[in-house]
Amino acid sequence: MSLTDKAIARIRELVRSGELPPGAKLPPEQQLAVELGLSRNLVREAVKTLVVSRVLEIRRGDGTYVTSLAPGLLLEGLSSAVELLSGNTLLELTEARRLLEPAATGLAASRISDADLAEVARHLDAMREARQDPERLNLHDAAFHRAVIAATGNETLTTLLEGISNRTLRARVWRGLVDSDAADQAIAEHEAIFRALSAREAPLAQAAALMHVTTTENWLRAQMPAEPVGDGRTGLPPE
Repeated sequence: MSLTDKAIARIRELVRSGELPPGAKLPPEQQLAVELGLSRNLVREAVKTLVVSRVLEIRRGDGTYVTSLAPGLLLEGLSSAVELLSGNTLLELTEARRLLEPAATGLAASRISDADLAEVARHLDAMREARQDPERLNLHDAAFHRAVIAATGNETLTTLLEGISNRTLRARVWRGLVDSDAADQAIAEHEAIFRALSAREAPLAQAAALMHVTTTENWLRAQMPAEPVGDGRTGLPPE
C-alpha cells in the first residue's frame, strides 16, 4: 500500500467510525496532517481522491466537508464504469440484473403508491406509442424500470440497478427487437409487469420481471459469436 493509500485509509476510517460524520467539516489541512501524523502533501492527495469518490466535497472559501454519503452519491460512478464493459462481461451484467431486478420488482409491488403506479403507466403508454422508434423505446424503457425500482423506496437498490442498466446495451437490444418485429412482445412483457404491480401481487410481479429480463438475456446470447474472437473475448455485433 502506498503512502497516499494509507492517508486515504486513515481519513476513510475517521468517516467510517463516525468521528467525521456526514456533513462534518474537516480540520484545516495542516491540523489534519498533524493529527494523522502525515505530511500535508499526502493529506492533500488523499483529500483529492476522496473528493473524486464523493466521500468529501470542497466548498470554495469555506473548507472541506464530508458529503451526505447517500448511496445515490457514492455509487453514481457505477454507471460510467459499466459503460466500459464489453463482450462476455455484458452477459455477466445481464445475469446480475436477472438476479436483482425481479426481486426488486416484487418488492415494489408490495410498496408501490398510486402516484408511483401512475409514473410507471406514463412510460408504458409512451412505449406503446413508440413501437417503431428504438430511441424513444429505449428512453421510456429505462424510465419505466427506474420508476418501478424507485417505488421500493430503497435508494441503495435503486442506485445499483440504475448503475448496471447499460444505456448502450439497452439501445442495441431495442434496435434489434424493432428490426426483428419483436418489439410488441417486449412491450407485452412490460404490460405484464404493470398489471402485477397494479394488483400489488409481489410474486406475480417478480415472475413477470424475471421473464422479461430472461428474454433480454436470451436475445443477447443469441447475438454473441459462436466462437471467441481476437483475444478470446466475445463481442456483440457492431452498431
